[in-house]
Amino acid sequence: MAMDTADQEIEPRRKGGPFQFWREVRAEARKVTWATRSEVTVSVIMVMMFTVAAALFFFVVDTLASFVIRLILSIGH
Repeated sequence: MAMDTADQEIEPRRKGGPFQFWREVRAEARKVTWATRSEVTVSVIMVMMFTVAAALFFFVVDTLASFVIRLILSIGH
C-alpha cells in the first residue's frame, strides 16, 4: 500500500548540527525531576524482593508440575 505524500506531515529539518542538539539535550535533562537516593534505594529493594518472590513461586510451580508429570507418566508403565 503506497501512502500519499500529501497525507504525511514532514517536519522541516532544524539547523544547528550535533553541538546544538547536545546543548538542547543538556537543557532538557536539567528540567527532569530526578529521584532521590532514598527513592532509588527503596525501588531497588522492592525490585529485588519481587524478583526473589517470583523465582520462588516459579520454582514451586515447576517442582509441582514436574512431580505431577512424572506421576502421570509412571502410571503408564
